[in-house]
Amino acid sequence: MSAIFHYLGPSFAVLLFPAVGVLGVAWMRIASAALIFAPITKPWRWLRIADARTRLLLIGLGACLAVMNVSFYLALERLPMSLVAAIEFVGTIGVALYGLRTGRNLLALSLAVLGVLLLIDVTWSSDPLGLFWAFLNGALFVGYIVLGHKVSERGASGGVESLGAAMAIAFLFVMPIGIGEAIKAFDAVELLLAGIGVGLCSSVIPYICDQLAMSRLPRASFALLLALLPATATLVGVIVLAQIPSLQDVLGVLLVMAGVALHKPAAPTVVEDRIDRS
Repeated sequence: MSAIFHYLGPSFAVLLFPAVGVLGVAWMRIASAALIFAPITKPWRWLRIADARTRLLLIGLGACLAVMNVSFYLALERLPMSLVAAIEFVGTIGVALYGLRTGRNLLALSLAVLGVLLLIDVTWSSDPLGLFWAFLNGALFVGYIVLGHKVSERGASGGVESLGAAMAIAFLFVMPIGIGEAIKAFDAVELLLAGIGVGLCSSVIPYICDQLAMSRLPRASFALLLALLPATATLVGVIVLAQIPSLQDVLGVLLVMAGVALHKPAAPTVVEDRIDRS
């Protein structure tokens, strides 16, 4: 369920781009997710009781989340979902290699990088702006993992609570960026509901499913199942967006999946703090 909704939400967002605009959809996603999480997580309470250091970390986490989601959508506007998802996982495996320098993790990163290079090939190398947004999203995803880990280490909040606080702060950052385009949806109920649906599918359902899965599965099993995500991104792209991969694309996705399945995180939080951005 997490794997499906992790990319189903962004695929719906791509369909909304022509009507609302990329920045407007990003605004609606973060706004709706923040609104849904607020009564459950009470971010104002966490921010009030947190010390100054933790508040700064939460602000950094929220800023990272806001820019990450915007860059993710700007990348999806120009590149296929399978490529954007694959680039995202290179950073995740890189974090594992940094924390646990083993031949296994080096091989995992090498496979993932090779897979991404096959996906980029000549076809998408002519779109440097799209690749810039995709790599920025991947880099910020690494920052999101690191900051989320530091917040959990402080013991001020964790799990859904830290996500709710970060999402509320992210909304403050994205407010001036996307409000101009998001206003277009305010006069059309169907567009407004679709924007809320994007936030629900992208940033609420997958994370709750992750929490339920992690509470029932061994960490190694959960880490292995993350290898489903590149394949899911490709399948959702085919079904919803008609992004048909070539044989070379399929091979690239398989190499990224092999890297994700092979890598070994240095600490539980590296995997368990993986939160859907979107």
